[in-house]
Amino acid sequence: MAYVINDDCIACGTCIDECPVDAISEGDIYKIDPDLCTDCGSCADVCPTDAIHPE
Repeated sequence: MAYVINDDCIACGTCIDECPVDAISEGDIYKIDPDLCTDCGSCADVCPTDAIHPE
């Protein structure tokens, strides 16, 4: 079960530095590659807008 990023994302970049497998890509709203995501939750823990949740 991968994490997903919803429309609350402000593209601040905080989550990218936390991902140990580089599964997050930049954009207007960041995206998490479900094939790379290891479900560790590190990105969700640091998200200032709570935009990241388990799928």
